[in-house]
Amino acid sequence: MFQTSARGAELAERMQAFLADEVYRAERIHAEQVAEAGATRRQPPVLEELKQRAKQLGLWNLFLPHPEEDHQPIANLDYAHIAELSGRSPHLAPEAINGSAPDTGNMELLSLFGTAEQKQQWLRPLMDGTMRSAYVMTEPQVASSDASNIETSIVRDGDEWVVNGRKWWISGVLRPQCELLVLLGITDQSDEAPRHRRHSTVLIPRDTPGVRVVRELSVLGYEPFESHVEMVFEDVRIPVENLLGEVGGGFAMSQARLGPGRIHHCMRMIGMAERALELMIDRVHGRSTFGVPLVDQGVVRDWIADSRMEIDQARLYVLYTAHLMDTVGNKEAASQISGIKVVVPNMAAKVINRAMQAFGGAGLDGGVPLARMYAEARIVRIADGPDEVHRRSLARTELRRFADAVTPRPHGLTAHLDQPSEERDD
Repeated sequence: MFQTSARGAELAERMQAFLADEVYRAERIHAEQVAEAGATRRQPPVLEELKQRAKQLGLWNLFLPHPEEDHQPIANLDYAHIAELSGRSPHLAPEAINGSAPDTGNMELLSLFGTAEQKQQWLRPLMDGTMRSAYVMTEPQVASSDASNIETSIVRDGDEWVVNGRKWWISGVLRPQCELLVLLGITDQSDEAPRHRRHSTVLIPRDTPGVRVVRELSVLGYEPFESHVEMVFEDVRIPVENLLGEVGGGFAMSQARLGPGRIHHCMRMIGMAERALELMIDRVHGRSTFGVPLVDQGVVRDWIADSRMEIDQARLYVLYTAHLMDTVGNKEAASQISGIKVVVPNMAAKVINRAMQAFGGAGLDGGVPLARMYAEARIVRIADGPDEVHRRSLARTELRRFADAVTPRPHGLTAHLDQPSEERDD
């Protein structure tokens, strides 16, 4: 079940070799270049070298399930195995194969809703890897886990849109190659407007007057490689043709964008958890406490066994979801996408936490990738929708299914349990 295609299997093998031959040994070089470069740390040369190598190997733009010029898509199920492998080196491999957020989601939006001119100006450079982008949605003044709360205004003024608002947790903006901001804002301020038809998406060149970075944000108290910022938009003017899709279609677009992004996060986190487990096993083989090898401690063996079971369960859930996306579509798989978005980051955090515990103090240091992995797992429990929102969505779906199931039986599925035993049919 959930078999990959011949092409998908071959690409996964190629990805595995790419990791072993190129990526793992580039991790230390990457860290050294980031430390040495200071303010220019956001585009280390080794990352560009990996990108060129990935292109040569055909490991490029594999995330995009839609046909585009010079792009032959693969199934979500095929990509799941490749994305899992990329997650083993979460701060190098995804970007090396042009499969990292926020660019992946922005490319999907441009592929689905962009005009020919928008694709030529923005999608082509993104797919070539010569440009980067940011997705501008979350706002500090409102609970942005409900995207319909977004308040940044987009007002038509003749042949231009005028954008005003404040946004934060915008990733990728400080990269020197970032040239495009994909922004969600409100175009219909009237009280009569349908709640989910008030918002639109616009394309803003990064250097447009009025676009300003207020501050760089830390994550769990440290400055991550992929920095996040708070921004303001003050009377930002863009041409009317920079509208993406239709007026009022922004909320639906945000959901279309976030669905694939959520499963991509989960695919990668399976790989993170696998690598954390491998690091833990390697560590406990080489350490002893109180005269007993750590690997022989019962609690450590419990950690290993629990981690293996949890990873395998989560992987099957992700593969099942990818299979549904391929066979019945993203909309029909929405409930499963919500489910894995809760299950996988929580699983990864538990596995990584055990590995950190096995490493002791070394597990907290940047010389081992576990601390960064742990922070990433924690971030994903909020990014692209917090756990609570996905649980709410999943519960709503299940309650609706139950209501449909009991409609022909007004007394409900459990009504017979209240009958005296001699009156029961069972």
